[in-house]
Amino acid sequence: MALLEAIEIVSGYGKTDILHGASVTVDKDEIVTIIGPNGAGKSTLFKTIMGYLIPRKGKIIFSGEDVTRLPPNKKVEKGIAYVPQLENIFPSLTILENLEMGGYSKDKEKVKRGMERAFEAFPILADRKTQRAKSLSGGERQMLAMSMALITEPALLLLDEPSAGLSPKVTEEVFRHIKRLHEEGIGILIIEQDAHRSLSISDRGYVLVMGQNYFEGPANTILDDEKIREAFLGG
Repeated sequence: MALLEAIEIVSGYGKTDILHGASVTVDKDEIVTIIGPNGAGKSTLFKTIMGYLIPRKGKIIFSGEDVTRLPPNKKVEKGIAYVPQLENIFPSLTILENLEMGGYSKDKEKVKRGMERAFEAFPILADRKTQRAKSLSGGERQMLAMSMALITEPALLLLDEPSAGLSPKVTEEVFRHIKRLHEEGIGILIIEQDAHRSLSISDRGYVLVMGQNYFEGPANTILDDEKIREAFLGG
């Protein structure tokens, strides 16, 4: 049974549909990457999966349960965590306070356990937990955002452009952490501008174009496909 199934999703903003029947699945032991041009509907798909948008058509199934119309907080309780590309931390709060905010809906024991897990994954945050988040570098902010998601003990992690604005060296570090989280048993769905990097650690991939599935298959097949490389991966 798939961990996540987003089935023929039609969704958008106001009266405008951005997604026109897009579908994606993630198994519990997978990393899956979604690529496509700007405006393809990738972030809209994440917002719909997470419950910020309600699809006009289609279903979202998580761990065998229909969660299509659940609000974001209920989906977090079910085990879905989302790290948006922008505004994913509270700059004026300390690292510790950010993590506490990430676990606001959990009991103290779960928050404590989640913090231990986050600090184990990202030791640099443990060393600087009393610093205000606005003092962190771009890579450290991304680590904090992922740590806030880990506090909820998710089964599925949605990452929207985790390498945006980061140097190649820091990007490599962030993806190393993503791979390690996957090895701990978290299913991961990624939207990523550095398609080569993301697909290289993924099991499968989707190419989304104009709100529809253009191609799906093993990640190495996408990397090796000449037409896809030229159209979406820069040759």
